[in-house]
Amino acid sequence: MTMMEPRKHGDASDGTVGGRQSRFEGNMKVTGTATYALEYPVESLAYAVLVQSTIPAGRVIKVDASAALAMPGVLLVLTPEDDLGLKLSADWGGNKPADGPYYPLPREVRFNGQSIAAVVAESRELATEAARLVRVTYEESKHVADLNDPNAGEGKLMEPLSIAWGDAEAALAASPVRIEAEYSTPREYHVAMEPHGLTAKWDGDQLTIWEPSQWSHGMARMYSEWFDMPYENVRIISPFIGGGFGSKGVPLAYGAVAVAAARKLGRPVKLAVTRPQNFTSYGGRAATRQKIALGATEDGILQAIVHRGASETSVDADWPEQTGAATSILYKVENFSSQHRVVPVNSVTPGALRGPGKNPSAYGIECAIEELAYKLGMDPLELRLKNYADHDYQSGKPWSTRRLREALTEGAEAFGWSRRSHAPRSMRDGKTLIGWGIGCGTFPVIRAPSEAMIRILANGRVEVVSGAIDMGQGTYTILAQSAAEVFGIPVDQVEVYLGDSRLPGAAIAGGSMLAGSIMGAVHKAAVAARDELIGLALSDANSPFRETGANTLNFAEGRIAAPRGEAPSLTLAELMSALKREEIEVRRNTLPDGANAQEQLQAWTTMAKVQGPTMGDYSMHSWCAHFAEVRVDEDFGTVRVSRMVSAFDCGRLYNPRLVESQWRGGIIMGIGQALLEEGLVDQRNGRTVNNNVGDYLVPTNSDIPDIQVISVGVPDHQASALGGKGVGEVGIVGVAPAIANAVFHATGKRVRDLPITLEKLI
Repeated sequence: MTMMEPRKHGDASDGTVGGRQSRFEGNMKVTGTATYALEYPVESLAYAVLVQSTIPAGRVIKVDASAALAMPGVLLVLTPEDDLGLKLSADWGGNKPADGPYYPLPREVRFNGQSIAAVVAESRELATEAARLVRVTYEESKHVADLNDPNAGEGKLMEPLSIAWGDAEAALAASPVRIEAEYSTPREYHVAMEPHGLTAKWDGDQLTIWEPSQWSHGMARMYSEWFDMPYENVRIISPFIGGGFGSKGVPLAYGAVAVAAARKLGRPVKLAVTRPQNFTSYGGRAATRQKIALGATEDGILQAIVHRGASETSVDADWPEQTGAATSILYKVENFSSQHRVVPVNSVTPGALRGPGKNPSAYGIECAIEELAYKLGMDPLELRLKNYADHDYQSGKPWSTRRLREALTEGAEAFGWSRRSHAPRSMRDGKTLIGWGIGCGTFPVIRAPSEAMIRILANGRVEVVSGAIDMGQGTYTILAQSAAEVFGIPVDQVEVYLGDSRLPGAAIAGGSMLAGSIMGAVHKAAVAARDELIGLALSDANSPFRETGANTLNFAEGRIAAPRGEAPSLTLAELMSALKREEIEVRRNTLPDGANAQEQLQAWTTMAKVQGPTMGDYSMHSWCAHFAEVRVDEDFGTVRVSRMVSAFDCGRLYNPRLVESQWRGGIIMGIGQALLEEGLVDQRNGRTVNNNVGDYLVPTNSDIPDIQVISVGVPDHQASALGGKGVGEVGIVGVAPAIANAVFHATGKRVRDLPITLEKLI
C-alpha cells in the first residue's frame, strides 16, 4: 500500500493518553516542510481559473470566450453550454436524489459570485488574464439580497425544528417578570488561512485528487457518484489542512469543474480558488435573527421561554442555522416553545461554521438571561445557577455528565467574579469603562463509527493507519499516544498515517465527532494487535515466553515481560525477531459485530450511521462557561477584550495541551464574531462587498488578551469508549454573548445585533 509520509513525534515527556504531548506535526508546519494539498508536485499541470457571475439572479444567455481562446496557451474554456456528463450525488446522509444530470456551471444564476465558466491554460497567470476576457450576456431577474431585504418575507417554517413542552404562551403571560428582545447576527465566513482548491489527475479510469478535506472517504464517494465511477477508483489525498471550520467537508462545484477539465484535456489540472471567490464558492454562517421572551418569578425562577428565530438560506436549498439549538437545553424551564424559519435569499447555500446552530442560539438566550437578571436586580451568575437544568427537559433524559455548574463556579472564582460591581458603568479605570460578562455554551456529543489498522513491525515500531484527517486539532498526536499507551512504548516509536481515502474508513472531522470516533477504533485495533502478539508469544515454539506458564504478558516502559517476572524481558523488536515475524497487522472498526462490506462503506462515506446526543439512554453534551472583561473608551466607544476566563466540561481530555489550543482557537473566533466579523452585501446587486481579508475583519494577535482555560470535566464513558467528549466546536459557543453582556455592564448600552462596533455605542 502506498501511504503518505509518516509523521513522528520528537522526544516525549508524556506520550500516553492524557499526557501533554506536543503536536505531532508542529515542527513540520513551523519549518515549512509540511506539504499541503495544492503544493504536491504533479507533472504537466494545467491551471484552471473560475469566472463568476456579476448579477444576483437571472440566466446566462451567452458566454463569449473567443478572445480568451485566442490567447496562446489557453487550452479550454468551459461554459454552461458544455455537458460535462456528471450525475447527481447523494447528500451527507447518503440520500440519493432522483437520477439526473449535475451542472457545476449552471445557466440559471442564483447569486452574485456563482461560478458560470472556467478557463484552463498553461499557467495560472495566463488563465487569470484570459478569464478577464470572457464576456457574459445575462437576462437579469429580481432578487432578494439578504435577510434584511424588504422583499425577504417571513420565510418557511421548519417543522422538524419546532420544539415545545408545557404551555409557554400561557406561562409567559402569567409570569410576574417578563423580558422580550430581538437579537441578530450577520453573515460570517470561514476565512481559513488555506484557501480552497485541488489538483486532479486521471490515470485511465483511476482518479487522484489532492484536496484539503475534512472527510476523505465522504468526498471520494461524492466524486465517484458525480463521475459515475466505482468508489474505489477515486483517491483523495489530504495529509494537512490549513483550516476548515466546516467548509472542507464535501466536494464543491469548482472541484467537479477541475476534475472534468482534467478528463477533457487528458492532463492534470490545478484549480486554486481566489480569496474573493472563497466568499461565494461555498457558504459560511447564515445571517440570523431571533426574538426571545422570558417569563420568571420575582425571585428569578424561569417560568417560560418563547423563542422565534429565522436564518437566511439560498433559493436552491433549505439550510437552517438553528437558532433554537441551545435555547432548549441550557436552563430548567417547565414551559418552552421554539420555532425556526428559513428565508430564501439570492446567496450561495450556507454551510457549517464552527459551532453551527448552537453559536447564534447561545448568543440569543445568554443575552436574554442577562437582560432578565438586570430586570430582577440579580447577579447574572446567581440567576444561571438558580435555573440549573438537572436533566434534559427537551428529551426527558438524564445527562450523561453535565458539569456546567462547576464550570460556572470554578470559572467565576478564577475570574474574580465576586469583586464585580453590579450596576452598569460602575467599574472604571480613568476614562476607560470596565465591564464583566458571562456566556454559557454547549455542543452535542455526536458519535460515528470508524476503522483503524495497527501494524507491529519487525523493527519494533508500531504504525497507526487511518483515513482520518488532521487539520490542526491533533489527530496525529492523540492516535500516537493511544497506541503508545497500549503497547507500553515511547511515543516516538509510533508512526501515524492519515489523510488518504485509500486508508481505513473514518468519520468526518466535523461536529466534534472525529476524536471520540477514531480514538475508539485505534484503541480497539491496538488492543487486538497486542492480544494477537501475546497469543503468539505464549504459544509459538520460538518464543522465550512459551515455557513460563504465563497466561498474559505485561507491556511497560518499552519492554514485554511475564507478570511474575519469570523469563527474560524483551523489547518489541526482540520479541518480533524471536517469533520470526516481519509484521502483525490488525484492522478493527466500531460498527456492530457482523457489519458487512456495504454497511462499512456506508458508515465511512455517509452520515447515515451517525448517532445524535439523545440516541440512547442519556443526553450527552459538552458544556462551557465564559467570563469576559472588556475595556471601553468612554469618549470613542472602542471596545477591547482585556481578559477571558473559560471553564469547560468536555469529559476526559486525551491531550490537555491540544485541547486547550482548540478551546483558545474557538474563543478567538468568538471574539472576532462579537466585535469584528460581518459580511456586507450590496442591496442593489447582491454582491459581497468585503470579500477579502483586508475588509472582512478577523482577530489578529493585537486583538487577543490573556485567555485562561480550565477543565472541570470527568470521564464520560457513555459519550465515548475512552471517556472524552467533543472539544473543537464548543469553544466558540457563548463567547459573543459574554462579551456583549460585558459591554452592557461597562456602558449601560445593550447592543443586540452583532458585531458590537463603536457607532452602536456612541
